[in-house]
Amino acid sequence: MTTWLSPEEWQAVRLSLDVATRSVIGSLLPAIAAAWVLTRYRFPGRALLDALVHLPLVVPPVVVGWGLLMLFGIRGPIGAPLHEWFGVRLVFTTDGAALATAVMSFPLIVRSVRLGLENVDQGLEAAARTLGAGPIDRFLTVTLPLMSPGILAGAITAFAAGLGEFGAVITFASNIPGETQTLPLAIYSATQTPGGEATAARLALVSFTLAISGLLLAELIARRMHLLLGRG
Repeated sequence: MTTWLSPEEWQAVRLSLDVATRSVIGSLLPAIAAAWVLTRYRFPGRALLDALVHLPLVVPPVVVGWGLLMLFGIRGPIGAPLHEWFGVRLVFTTDGAALATAVMSFPLIVRSVRLGLENVDQGLEAAARTLGAGPIDRFLTVTLPLMSPGILAGAITAFAAGLGEFGAVITFASNIPGETQTLPLAIYSATQTPGGEATAARLALVSFTLAISGLLLAELIARRMHLLLGRG
C-alpha cells in the first residue's frame, strides 16, 4: 500500500486510523455509563437525556462541529480555560478531530451497548446478589461478560464510522494536511483539485475497504462472543 499510495495519501490513511482509534477509546467508557443509566434506571428527564445522547445521529454533522467550535474554541466556555490554564488547544488539531469523531460515534456505541445490556439475564445478577456479590463484583463478573458482545460490536462499528466522519471534523478541526486531513477530507480535497480523480478513486477504495472490513469484523466478533457465552 505504501508504494500504491503517495506519502501524503498514506499519511491521510494513518491519520484516519489514529483519529478513529482515539475517538473509540475516548468515548467507550462514557458510552457504557450512559447505556447503563438509560437501560437500568427510570427518572425524570430520562427521555431528554436519551434524546441528547442520540442527537448526533439526527442533526447535520456540520451543526455538531459548529457546536464544538462554540464550546471548545479558544474563546469558548470550555476551550478558553483549557487553553489559558493548561495550554490545551483542541480546535484545528488532531485531538480536535478525534473529539469531533468521538461525539459523532458516541450514540452508535450507546445503542449497541444498550442492546447487549437488555439481553443480560437479570436473574443471574440476582443470583450473584444472593451469594453476597456486591454491585461492582456483579458488574465485573456477571454483567460485563454478558454484555461484552454489544460493547465490542459497538466499538468496532464506531471505529468504522469514525473513519468516514467528514462534516464535524472539517468544521471543528479544519482540513489541514498532516494534522487533521483524514481520508474523507483528503478525498474531498482531491475532488476539488484538477486531475485529482485518480487520487480520489484510490482513497475512496481504501476507505471502502477499511469500512467494510470493520463492519464484517464487528459481526464476526459478535457471533463468536455469542457462541462463547452459549447463546449461539
